[in-house]
Amino acid sequence: MYWNMSPATPTAGNEQIDQLGFAWSRRFVDQEGTLKLAAAVARLGVDSMHAGVRDLLSRCPAAAEFAASKAVAQLVNPILGGNSFAVRGILFDKTPDANWRVAWHQDVTIAVREQHLVHGFGPWTVKDGIPHAHAPVSLLERMVTLRLHLDDCNDTNGALRVIPGSHRHGKLDAKVIDEWKACGPVVHCVAQSGDALLMRPLLLHASPPANSPKHRRVIHLEFALDELPDGLAWAERISK
Repeated sequence: MYWNMSPATPTAGNEQIDQLGFAWSRRFVDQEGTLKLAAAVARLGVDSMHAGVRDLLSRCPAAAEFAASKAVAQLVNPILGGNSFAVRGILFDKTPDANWRVAWHQDVTIAVREQHLVHGFGPWTVKDGIPHAHAPVSLLERMVTLRLHLDDCNDTNGALRVIPGSHRHGKLDAKVIDEWKACGPVVHCVAQSGDALLMRPLLLHASPPANSPKHRRVIHLEFALDELPDGLAWAERISK
């Protein structure tokens, strides 16, 4: 599939991601490419009562192809400082039937093929049959997430909210998260379809429920530089 993408540079550059924890590449995918991806995820047949799909790279070839594309590599690799690969794909979709509020949190878990007792990994959970472990900060700091918006996204349909700079302080407990919430500032990540938001996993983020009947579809892709130690393996590993 041919992807029409804008020059692969975040609007404010890599320095913004390092300092603030997020940056935009606006209109990263053109309208035709966005519609093709939207059609591809629609073919997964997810019913309206579910919020999306976890193992997106395994289930949707178009999403896997996008994650492994040259344009995505040109966007992600300079941020991570090496040849990255996709390690997890999730489709999120807020609709009137599948609507939810996400409290302030960091993304601290990774998806793996099998559970192994490895120092620094855990506690463990299983989500949709896939083992997940809390990962060490040293690993999470060498990862980045790309969130491609398939629909326009604003405060009426649950746009993401972030607290700049919160990714620079490791894993935060509930008390410290409350302190960050109190002091802010909070940025609302308003987007148009085709916009790509890049963010660090440890950036504090949240989203309100939608109060609009429209879809809010986001392809969430996580990228890493490192293989996992001692028998652990990424559940989804896609490279160019």
